[in-house]
Amino acid sequence: MCQLLGMNSHLPASLTLSFTGFSQRGGCTDHHGDGWGIAFFESDCATPGKGVRHFVDRMSAATSPIAQMLKSYPIKSHNVVAHVRKATVGQVTLENTHPFVRELWGRYWVFAHNGDLKNFAPRLHGSFHPVGSTDSELAFCWLLQELAKSHAAVPTVNELTRTLQELVPQISRHGTFNFLLSNGLALWAHATTHLHYVLRAHPFHQVHLKDDDVTVNLAQFNSPQDRLAIITTEPLTTDEDWLAFTPGELKVFVDGVLSDCSCQCAAPPRPAPMTDPHAPVPVVPEGPAPQCDPACAASSACKNIPATSNPV
Repeated sequence: MCQLLGMNSHLPASLTLSFTGFSQRGGCTDHHGDGWGIAFFESDCATPGKGVRHFVDRMSAATSPIAQMLKSYPIKSHNVVAHVRKATVGQVTLENTHPFVRELWGRYWVFAHNGDLKNFAPRLHGSFHPVGSTDSELAFCWLLQELAKSHAAVPTVNELTRTLQELVPQISRHGTFNFLLSNGLALWAHATTHLHYVLRAHPFHQVHLKDDDVTVNLAQFNSPQDRLAIITTEPLTTDEDWLAFTPGELKVFVDGVLSDCSCQCAAPPRPAPMTDPHAPVPVVPEGPAPQCDPACAASSACKNIPATSNPV
């Protein structure tokens, strides 16, 4: 299986510390050596960026010269999605390397997936089609197609979360569907099996990487205004309180905090495998409506302020 890494931050932050440890899992401390990728919604001001700086490589993250460069090159962003791949569906090629990027409603969307989907063959009839041969890219294209069908104009983060709560179970019933998804304004994360997160805020402390002999005092790089969420398949540090997702849980992170709109998807039990691989994705029977509160959990603390520090 692959591994995921994401970040959502209140102020533009670099992911150099977390990526240093995470990249070691791409062929050094773990066996995910079939390519890697990372996408930054780049921004150096308080407003989240719309442009995406996107790197993918067929080489392992532990040996890639591009990955080595990113460990010391602080690209600032409010939202980052990264992935190290252990190929299960699709050959080891550049077009099969996560994360994938598409445009919808005048914004870029970035997606990375960990898991296998069996007998997942939805009908694609819109503008989104896979370039590669992975079940992951197919799922991404179908999600964007259905989001576009569900909303005539750009929806709020709240509305997007509610729609995803309806769509995600229709994919996850086909197998393992751990994923990260971002449009630069928020970061959505869904767990079928393994996913963890940690929230970093003032007062910051010293942390030690699990996959590399690196210790950093975060207080030296962060101001009291900084706050950020790190989401990953397995914890990256040995001395932080990482929280595990509940299987079936969809969380959304906005402005460096966990949104109140996060909740468990109302997914029914998985049916028997489909016998017709060309059949459309079956409609999920209607279950209890997900309970969803306003999206911003930080209330008045969510006001953008000028970046005054160099968070990592």
